[in-house]
Amino acid sequence: MATLESIETKIKRLQEQAEAIKAKQASASLQRIVALMDKSGVTIADIEAHLGGAKRGKRSAKQASAVIAKYQDPKSGATWSGRGRAPAWIAHAKNRSKFLVDGQASSAPVAASGEAKRKGAYVRGPQPAKYRDPGSGATWSGRGRAPAWMANAKDRAKFLIEGQA
Repeated sequence: MATLESIETKIKRLQEQAEAIKAKQASASLQRIVALMDKSGVTIADIEAHLGGAKRGKRSAKQASAVIAKYQDPKSGATWSGRGRAPAWIAHAKNRSKFLVDGQASSAPVAASGEAKRKGAYVRGPQPAKYRDPGSGATWSGRGRAPAWMANAKDRAKFLIEGQA
């Protein structure tokens, strides 16, 4: 009866033999390829050019899928798919529908200017000062966290700037 150790040694020996056979076959295949390349005058650069300079290994699903351009710059002709960070030519546009590629203009709903603003939506960016500290002259717009001089005030009306109701 065979022991576990003897079976494991046989497995190792067979695996080594299989690796040696694979290496021998690969070497023979490479020799045939080199001979064919020498005979026909093909270089490695020719093969890379034929393959499109593709890198070795498998392509991922993200690389394989092409993304269709959704927006186009009318001046330069540059395109953007709408994914990722917006390029400079469209980044600050209020209405991107004028940059849509032809045929996609009907897919973008254009809201009326009155409907675009929701109730309670605030204006972005710096705001005019609404409150002033009489001691230091520091100001606060009334948005965000209250400064220390205003945080504990029970009546904020005494800090209001004149003309701010």
